[in-house]
Amino acid sequence: MDKSASAGRAGKDIRSDCRIEIAIREGGGIDLQVKSKVDVLYGADIRALILEGLAFYEIANATVVVDDSGALPYTIAARLEAAVKRLAPSVQKAFLLPADRTWDRPPSARDRLRRSRLYLPGNDPKLAINAGIHRPDGVILDLEDSVAPAEKDAARILVRNTLRHVDFGDAERMVRINQLPAGYDDLSEVIPERPDVILLPKCESARQVQDVDEAIAGIQRTCGVDGPVYLMPIIESAMGALKAWEIAVASPNVVALAVGLEDYTADIGAERTKEGRESFWMRGMVVNAARAAGVQPIDTVFSDVDDLEGLRASAREARALGFDGKGCIHPRQIAVVHEAFLPDEREIERAKKIVLAFEEAERKGLGVVAIGSKMIDAPVVKRALRTIGLACSAGLIPETWREEQSNG
Repeated sequence: MDKSASAGRAGKDIRSDCRIEIAIREGGGIDLQVKSKVDVLYGADIRALILEGLAFYEIANATVVVDDSGALPYTIAARLEAAVKRLAPSVQKAFLLPADRTWDRPPSARDRLRRSRLYLPGNDPKLAINAGIHRPDGVILDLEDSVAPAEKDAARILVRNTLRHVDFGDAERMVRINQLPAGYDDLSEVIPERPDVILLPKCESARQVQDVDEAIAGIQRTCGVDGPVYLMPIIESAMGALKAWEIAVASPNVVALAVGLEDYTADIGAERTKEGRESFWMRGMVVNAARAAGVQPIDTVFSDVDDLEGLRASAREARALGFDGKGCIHPRQIAVVHEAFLPDEREIERAKKIVLAFEEAERKGLGVVAIGSKMIDAPVVKRALRTIGLACSAGLIPETWREEQSNG
Protein backbone atom coordinates (compact mmCIF):
# COMPACT_ATOMS: atom_id res chain seq x y z
CA MET A 1 0.00 0.00 0.00
CA ASP A 2 1.23 3.50 -0.80
CA LYS A 3 1.72 5.82 2.17
CA SER A 4 -0.46 8.67 0.88
CA ALA A 5 -2.89 9.54 -1.88
CA SER A 6 -5.45 12.18 -2.73
CA ALA A 7 -8.46 12.71 -4.98
CA GLY A 8 -10.72 15.58 -5.93
CA ARG A 9 -10.18 19.29 -6.40
CA ALA A 10 -10.03 22.34 -4.17
CA GLY A 11 -9.31 26.04 -4.59
CA LYS A 12 -10.98 29.42 -4.70
CA ASP A 13 -12.57 28.80 -8.11
CA ILE A 14 -13.83 25.29 -7.28
CA ARG A 15 -17.48 24.72 -6.36
CA SER A 16 -19.38 21.63 -5.19
CA ASP A 17 -16.21 19.52 -4.98
CA CYS A 18 -13.60 18.63 -2.38
CA ARG A 19 -10.06 17.35 -2.14
CA ILE A 20 -9.33 14.49 0.23
CA GLU A 21 -5.79 13.44 1.11
CA ILE A 22 -5.11 10.30 3.14
CA ALA A 23 -1.70 9.60 4.68
CA ILE A 24 -1.30 6.22 6.39
CA ARG A 25 0.67 6.17 9.65
CA GLU A 26 1.84 3.47 12.05
CA GLY A 27 -0.47 4.33 14.95
CA GLY A 28 -2.30 7.11 16.69
CA GLY A 29 -5.76 6.53 15.21
CA ILE A 30 -7.43 8.98 12.82
CA ASP A 31 -6.32 12.59 12.65
CA LEU A 32 -9.12 14.23 10.68
CA GLN A 33 -8.59 17.82 9.52
CA VAL A 34 -11.55 19.45 7.74
CA LYS A 35 -11.63 22.87 6.11
CA SER A 36 -15.02 23.61 4.58
CA LYS A 37 -16.88 26.62 3.20
CA VAL A 38 -20.02 25.21 4.83
CA ASP A 39 -18.44 24.08 8.09
CA VAL A 40 -20.93 25.94 10.31
CA LEU A 41 -23.90 24.15 8.76
CA TYR A 42 -22.50 20.80 7.69
CA GLY A 43 -19.08 20.35 9.30
CA ALA A 44 -20.25 17.67 11.71
CA ASP A 45 -21.96 15.74 8.90
CA ILE A 46 -18.82 15.89 6.74
CA ARG A 47 -16.68 14.55 9.57
CA ALA A 48 -19.14 11.76 10.32
CA LEU A 49 -19.24 10.76 6.64
CA ILE A 50 -15.44 10.66 6.36
CA LEU A 51 -15.15 8.55 9.51
CA GLU A 52 -17.85 6.20 8.21
CA GLY A 53 -15.94 5.74 4.98
CA LEU A 54 -12.62 5.13 6.71
CA ALA A 55 -14.26 2.50 8.91
CA PHE A 56 -15.81 0.90 5.81
CA TYR A 57 -12.31 0.53 4.32
CA GLU A 58 -10.85 -0.56 7.68
CA ILE A 59 -8.44 2.36 7.86
CA ALA A 60 -7.68 2.89 11.54
CA ASN A 61 -4.49 4.98 11.53
CA ALA A 62 -4.19 7.88 9.14
CA THR A 63 -4.03 11.62 8.76
CA VAL A 64 -6.95 12.73 6.59
CA VAL A 65 -7.12 16.28 5.23
CA VAL A 66 -10.37 17.46 3.64
CA ASP A 67 -10.58 20.75 1.73
CA ASP A 68 -14.27 21.16 0.92
CA SER A 69 -15.91 23.65 -1.44
CA GLY A 70 -19.53 22.75 -0.76
CA ALA A 71 -19.50 19.18 -2.05
CA LEU A 72 -22.64 17.10 -1.65
CA PRO A 73 -22.34 13.83 0.32
CA TYR A 74 -22.21 11.63 -2.80
CA THR A 75 -19.25 13.65 -4.09
CA ILE A 76 -17.42 13.45 -0.77
CA ALA A 77 -17.98 9.68 -0.77
CA ALA A 78 -16.66 9.43 -4.33
CA ARG A 79 -13.53 11.42 -3.55
CA LEU A 80 -12.85 9.38 -0.44
CA GLU A 81 -13.29 6.12 -2.36
CA ALA A 82 -10.97 7.31 -5.14
CA ALA A 83 -8.27 8.30 -2.63
CA VAL A 84 -8.49 4.94 -0.88
CA LYS A 85 -8.25 3.03 -4.17
CA ARG A 86 -5.24 5.08 -5.18
CA LEU A 87 -3.67 4.10 -1.87
CA ALA A 88 -4.51 0.44 -2.41
CA PRO A 89 -5.38 -0.43 -6.04
CA SER A 90 -6.38 -3.96 -5.00
CA VAL A 91 -9.39 -2.60 -3.10
CA GLN A 92 -12.56 -3.41 -5.03
CA LYS A 93 -15.55 -2.57 -2.84
CA ALA A 94 -17.48 0.64 -3.35
CA PHE A 95 -18.42 3.08 -0.60
CA LEU A 96 -22.06 3.63 -1.61
CA LEU A 97 -24.47 5.87 0.24
CA PRO A 98 -28.16 4.85 0.22
CA ALA A 99 -29.67 6.01 -3.06
CA ASP A 100 -32.73 8.26 -2.99
CA ARG A 101 -34.91 6.55 -5.59
CA THR A 102 -37.95 8.78 -5.11
CA TRP A 103 -37.10 10.32 -8.49
CA ASP A 104 -36.79 7.01 -10.33
CA ARG A 105 -38.72 6.68 -13.56
CA PRO A 106 -39.40 3.95 -16.11
CA PRO A 107 -36.70 2.99 -18.62
CA SER A 108 -36.23 5.22 -21.63
CA ALA A 109 -37.85 4.53 -24.99
CA ARG A 110 -36.14 3.70 -28.27
CA ASP A 111 -37.90 6.42 -30.25
CA ARG A 112 -38.03 9.24 -27.72
CA LEU A 113 -37.05 12.80 -28.62
CA ARG A 114 -33.28 13.25 -28.74
CA ARG A 115 -33.04 16.79 -30.08
CA SER A 116 -30.45 17.88 -27.52
CA ARG A 117 -27.83 16.08 -25.49
CA LEU A 118 -25.93 18.21 -22.97
CA TYR A 119 -22.32 17.20 -22.35
CA LEU A 120 -21.17 17.37 -18.71
CA PRO A 121 -17.53 16.72 -17.77
CA GLY A 122 -17.57 13.58 -15.67
CA ASN A 123 -15.05 14.84 -13.12
CA ASP A 124 -16.78 18.17 -12.38
CA PRO A 125 -19.73 17.70 -9.99
CA LYS A 126 -20.96 21.30 -10.02
CA LEU A 127 -22.32 21.09 -13.57
CA ALA A 128 -24.35 17.92 -13.02
CA ILE A 129 -26.23 18.98 -9.89
CA ASN A 130 -28.70 21.31 -11.63
CA ALA A 131 -28.40 20.10 -15.23
CA GLY A 132 -31.99 18.87 -15.28
CA ILE A 133 -33.47 22.35 -14.80
CA HIS A 134 -32.30 23.28 -18.31
CA ARG A 135 -34.57 20.54 -19.70
CA PRO A 136 -32.27 18.90 -22.26
CA ASP A 137 -33.59 15.75 -23.87
CA GLY A 138 -30.50 13.98 -22.55
CA VAL A 139 -27.51 14.63 -20.30
CA ILE A 140 -24.15 13.03 -21.08
CA LEU A 141 -21.82 12.35 -18.17
CA ASP A 142 -18.58 12.32 -20.10
CA LEU A 143 -15.68 10.05 -19.16
CA GLU A 144 -13.74 10.50 -22.37
CA ASP A 145 -12.36 13.73 -23.85
CA SER A 146 -13.33 16.06 -21.00
CA VAL A 147 -11.42 14.03 -18.37
CA ALA A 148 -7.65 14.11 -18.05
CA PRO A 149 -5.99 10.67 -18.26
CA ALA A 150 -4.78 10.86 -14.66
CA GLU A 151 -8.34 11.49 -13.44
CA LYS A 152 -10.18 8.72 -15.28
CA ASP A 153 -10.34 6.50 -12.18
CA ALA A 154 -11.80 9.22 -9.98
CA ALA A 155 -14.22 10.38 -12.67
CA ARG A 156 -15.84 6.98 -13.18
CA ILE A 157 -16.51 6.71 -9.43
CA LEU A 158 -18.00 10.21 -9.39
CA VAL A 159 -20.16 9.49 -12.46
CA ARG A 160 -21.41 6.28 -10.84
CA ASN A 161 -22.44 8.23 -7.74
CA THR A 162 -23.99 10.97 -9.87
CA LEU A 163 -26.22 8.42 -11.60
CA ARG A 164 -27.13 7.05 -8.19
CA HIS A 165 -28.06 10.34 -6.55
CA VAL A 166 -28.82 13.17 -9.02
CA ASP A 167 -32.30 13.79 -10.41
CA PHE A 168 -32.04 14.90 -14.06
CA GLY A 169 -35.81 15.24 -14.44
CA ASP A 170 -37.11 13.98 -17.76
CA ALA A 171 -33.67 14.00 -19.39
CA GLU A 172 -32.30 10.71 -20.66
CA ARG A 173 -29.27 9.66 -18.60
CA MET A 174 -26.30 9.01 -20.87
CA VAL A 175 -22.65 8.15 -20.24
CA ARG A 176 -19.89 8.52 -22.81
CA ILE A 177 -17.33 5.85 -21.94
CA ASN A 178 -13.69 5.80 -22.99
CA GLN A 179 -12.45 4.01 -26.06
CA LEU A 180 -12.12 0.29 -25.59
CA PRO A 181 -10.59 -1.42 -23.72
CA ALA A 182 -10.59 1.34 -21.06
CA GLY A 183 -14.32 1.71 -21.57
CA TYR A 184 -14.94 -1.69 -19.98
CA ASP A 185 -13.78 -0.29 -16.62
CA ASP A 186 -16.29 2.53 -17.05
CA LEU A 187 -19.10 0.07 -17.77
CA SER A 188 -18.33 -1.92 -14.61
CA GLU A 189 -18.89 1.20 -12.53
CA VAL A 190 -21.89 2.78 -14.23
CA ILE A 191 -24.10 -0.07 -15.48
CA PRO A 192 -25.28 -1.09 -11.97
CA GLU A 193 -26.78 2.42 -11.68
CA ARG A 194 -28.97 1.91 -14.76
CA PRO A 195 -27.96 4.58 -17.30
CA ASP A 196 -30.35 4.87 -20.24
CA VAL A 197 -27.75 5.18 -23.01
CA ILE A 198 -24.05 4.39 -23.40
CA LEU A 199 -22.16 6.43 -26.01
CA LEU A 200 -19.33 4.61 -27.78
CA PRO A 201 -16.66 7.08 -28.91
CA LYS A 202 -14.72 6.64 -32.15
CA CYS A 203 -16.70 3.57 -33.13
CA GLU A 204 -15.34 1.88 -36.26
CA SER A 205 -16.86 -1.60 -36.37
CA ALA A 206 -19.91 -3.69 -35.58
CA ARG A 207 -17.70 -5.87 -33.37
CA GLN A 208 -17.06 -2.95 -31.00
CA VAL A 209 -20.79 -2.42 -30.61
CA GLN A 210 -21.41 -6.11 -30.00
CA ASP A 211 -18.57 -6.36 -27.47
CA VAL A 212 -20.00 -3.47 -25.46
CA ASP A 213 -23.51 -4.94 -25.71
CA GLU A 214 -22.25 -8.28 -24.38
CA ALA A 215 -20.25 -6.61 -21.61
CA ILE A 216 -23.32 -4.69 -20.45
CA ALA A 217 -25.42 -7.85 -20.40
CA GLY A 218 -22.77 -9.65 -18.36
CA ILE A 219 -22.54 -6.83 -15.81
CA GLN A 220 -26.33 -6.75 -15.49
CA ARG A 221 -26.43 -10.48 -14.79
CA THR A 222 -23.67 -10.19 -12.20
CA CYS A 223 -25.20 -7.30 -10.27
CA GLY A 224 -28.83 -8.34 -10.70
CA VAL A 225 -30.17 -5.36 -12.63
CA ASP A 226 -32.27 -5.46 -15.75
CA GLY A 227 -33.91 -3.16 -18.27
CA PRO A 228 -32.62 -1.89 -21.60
CA VAL A 229 -29.35 -0.01 -21.91
CA TYR A 230 -29.34 1.62 -25.32
CA LEU A 231 -26.25 2.34 -27.39
CA MET A 232 -25.28 5.44 -29.37
CA PRO A 233 -22.11 4.83 -31.38
CA ILE A 234 -20.26 8.02 -32.30
CA ILE A 235 -18.85 8.14 -35.83
CA GLU A 236 -15.61 10.14 -35.67
CA SER A 237 -13.31 8.78 -38.38
CA ALA A 238 -13.15 7.95 -42.05
CA MET A 239 -13.35 4.24 -41.22
CA GLY A 240 -16.33 4.83 -38.96
CA ALA A 241 -18.14 6.66 -41.74
CA LEU A 242 -17.47 3.85 -44.21
CA LYS A 243 -18.77 1.29 -41.67
CA ALA A 244 -21.76 3.38 -40.50
CA TRP A 245 -24.40 0.96 -41.81
CA GLU A 246 -22.94 -2.15 -40.19
CA ILE A 247 -22.46 -0.21 -36.95
CA ALA A 248 -26.09 0.94 -37.00
CA VAL A 249 -27.42 -2.62 -37.35
CA ALA A 250 -24.86 -4.31 -35.08
CA SER A 251 -27.25 -4.61 -32.13
CA PRO A 252 -30.97 -4.11 -31.47
CA ASN A 253 -29.92 -1.83 -28.62
CA VAL A 254 -28.47 0.76 -31.02
CA VAL A 255 -30.96 3.66 -31.01
CA ALA A 256 -28.90 6.39 -32.68
CA LEU A 257 -25.72 7.22 -34.56
CA ALA A 258 -23.97 10.42 -33.50
CA VAL A 259 -21.41 12.47 -35.38
CA GLY A 260 -18.13 13.77 -33.95
CA LEU A 261 -16.42 16.19 -36.30
CA GLU A 262 -13.29 17.30 -34.42
CA ASP A 263 -11.72 13.85 -34.66
CA TYR A 264 -13.18 13.20 -38.12
CA THR A 265 -11.71 16.32 -39.70
CA ALA A 266 -8.36 15.59 -38.07
CA ASP A 267 -8.53 12.05 -39.43
CA ILE A 268 -9.06 13.18 -43.02
CA GLY A 269 -6.55 16.03 -42.76
CA ALA A 270 -9.07 18.86 -43.09
CA GLU A 271 -9.78 21.93 -41.03
CA ARG A 272 -13.19 22.08 -39.43
CA THR A 273 -15.21 25.10 -40.56
CA LYS A 274 -18.59 26.53 -39.59
CA GLU A 275 -19.83 25.96 -43.11
CA GLY A 276 -19.04 22.25 -42.79
CA ARG A 277 -18.30 21.48 -46.43
CA GLU A 278 -15.47 19.20 -45.37
CA SER A 279 -17.89 16.94 -43.47
CA PHE A 280 -20.90 16.97 -45.79
CA TRP A 281 -20.18 13.52 -47.25
CA MET A 282 -19.60 11.94 -43.84
CA ARG A 283 -22.75 13.43 -42.34
CA GLY A 284 -24.72 12.21 -45.31
CA MET A 285 -23.35 8.70 -44.80
CA VAL A 286 -24.41 8.74 -41.14
CA VAL A 287 -27.91 10.02 -41.92
CA ASN A 288 -28.47 7.42 -44.62
CA ALA A 289 -27.08 4.57 -42.53
CA ALA A 290 -29.19 5.56 -39.53
CA ARG A 291 -32.39 5.95 -41.56
CA ALA A 292 -31.84 2.67 -43.37
CA ALA A 293 -31.36 0.95 -40.00
CA GLY A 294 -34.35 2.65 -38.40
CA VAL A 295 -32.32 4.56 -35.77
CA GLN A 296 -31.88 8.26 -35.14
CA PRO A 297 -29.07 10.31 -36.73
CA ILE A 298 -27.69 12.90 -34.29
CA ASP A 299 -25.49 15.78 -35.43
CA THR A 300 -22.29 17.03 -33.82
CA VAL A 301 -21.85 19.87 -31.32
CA PHE A 302 -21.53 23.55 -32.27
CA SER A 303 -18.44 24.71 -30.42
CA ASP A 304 -18.95 28.51 -30.30
CA VAL A 305 -21.25 28.91 -27.27
CA ASP A 306 -21.56 32.68 -27.81
CA ASP A 307 -22.78 32.45 -31.41
CA LEU A 308 -26.42 31.48 -30.96
CA GLU A 309 -27.38 32.63 -34.46
CA GLY A 310 -24.65 30.47 -35.90
CA LEU A 311 -25.95 27.58 -33.80
CA ARG A 312 -29.50 28.19 -35.04
CA ALA A 313 -28.33 28.11 -38.65
CA SER A 314 -26.26 24.98 -38.03
CA ALA A 315 -29.16 23.20 -36.32
CA ARG A 316 -31.59 24.11 -39.09
CA GLU A 317 -29.13 22.85 -41.67
CA ALA A 318 -28.74 19.61 -39.71
CA ARG A 319 -32.50 19.12 -39.66
CA ALA A 320 -32.65 19.81 -43.40
CA LEU A 321 -30.00 17.11 -43.93
CA GLY A 322 -32.12 14.60 -42.01
CA PHE A 323 -30.69 14.73 -38.49
CA ASP A 324 -32.96 14.45 -35.45
CA GLY A 325 -30.83 16.36 -32.95
CA LYS A 326 -27.56 18.02 -32.07
CA GLY A 327 -25.04 17.99 -29.24
CA CYS A 328 -24.84 20.88 -26.76
CA ILE A 329 -21.85 21.96 -24.71
CA HIS A 330 -23.61 24.77 -22.80
CA PRO A 331 -27.14 25.02 -21.36
CA ARG A 332 -27.85 28.20 -23.34
CA GLN A 333 -27.69 26.16 -26.54
CA ILE A 334 -30.56 23.84 -25.58
CA ALA A 335 -33.53 26.10 -26.33
CA VAL A 336 -32.10 27.07 -29.72
CA VAL A 337 -31.57 23.43 -30.68
CA HIS A 338 -35.04 22.42 -29.51
CA GLU A 339 -36.67 25.14 -31.58
CA ALA A 340 -34.68 24.24 -34.69
CA PHE A 341 -35.57 20.55 -34.56
CA LEU A 342 -39.31 20.95 -34.10
CA PRO A 343 -41.86 21.81 -36.77
CA ASP A 344 -43.37 25.28 -36.68
CA GLU A 345 -47.11 26.01 -36.72
CA ARG A 346 -47.25 26.27 -40.52
CA GLU A 347 -45.57 22.87 -40.97
CA ILE A 348 -47.87 21.25 -38.42
CA GLU A 349 -51.04 22.59 -40.01
CA ARG A 350 -49.93 21.46 -43.47
CA ALA A 351 -49.06 18.02 -42.11
CA LYS A 352 -52.50 17.74 -40.50
CA LYS A 353 -54.20 18.55 -43.82
CA ILE A 354 -52.11 15.96 -45.66
CA VAL A 355 -52.77 13.20 -43.15
CA LEU A 356 -56.50 13.92 -42.94
CA ALA A 357 -56.82 14.08 -46.73
CA PHE A 358 -54.96 10.79 -47.10
CA GLU A 359 -57.11 9.05 -44.47
CA GLU A 360 -60.29 10.39 -46.10
CA ALA A 361 -59.18 9.12 -49.52
CA GLU A 362 -58.43 5.69 -48.05
CA ARG A 363 -61.90 5.52 -46.49
CA LYS A 364 -63.45 6.34 -49.86
CA GLY A 365 -61.26 3.86 -51.71
CA LEU A 366 -59.65 6.55 -53.81
CA GLY A 367 -56.31 5.87 -55.41
CA VAL A 368 -55.40 9.53 -55.80
CA VAL A 369 -55.01 12.10 -53.03
CA ALA A 370 -54.89 15.83 -53.66
CA ILE A 371 -54.86 19.04 -51.63
CA GLY A 372 -55.98 21.82 -53.92
CA SER A 373 -54.11 21.36 -57.16
CA LYS A 374 -51.23 19.36 -55.65
CA MET A 375 -51.12 15.58 -55.75
CA ILE A 376 -50.07 13.87 -52.53
CA ASP A 377 -48.02 10.67 -52.80
CA ALA A 378 -46.80 8.18 -50.19
CA PRO A 379 -43.45 9.89 -49.36
CA VAL A 380 -45.25 13.17 -48.70
CA VAL A 381 -47.68 11.41 -46.37
CA LYS A 382 -44.74 9.72 -44.61
CA ARG A 383 -43.09 13.09 -43.98
CA ALA A 384 -46.37 14.52 -42.73
CA LEU A 385 -46.82 11.65 -40.30
CA ARG A 386 -43.30 12.21 -39.02
CA THR A 387 -44.05 15.91 -38.50
CA ILE A 388 -47.21 15.03 -36.57
CA GLY A 389 -45.28 12.52 -34.49
CA LEU A 390 -42.67 15.11 -33.55
CA ALA A 391 -45.33 17.66 -32.68
CA CYS A 392 -47.16 15.17 -30.46
CA SER A 393 -43.93 14.02 -28.75
CA ALA A 394 -43.03 17.61 -27.92
CA GLY A 395 -46.52 18.45 -26.69
CA LEU A 396 -47.17 20.96 -29.46
CA ILE A 397 -50.42 19.20 -30.34
CA PRO A 398 -52.38 16.55 -28.39
CA GLU A 399 -52.52 12.91 -29.40
CA THR A 400 -56.26 13.45 -29.87
CA TRP A 401 -55.79 16.10 -32.56
CA ARG A 402 -57.82 14.12 -35.13
CA GLU A 403 -60.89 14.12 -32.89
CA GLU A 404 -60.45 17.80 -32.11
CA GLN A 405 -60.09 18.54 -35.82
CA SER A 406 -63.33 16.68 -36.56
CA ASN A 407 -65.18 18.40 -33.71
CA GLY A 408 -63.85 21.75 -34.82
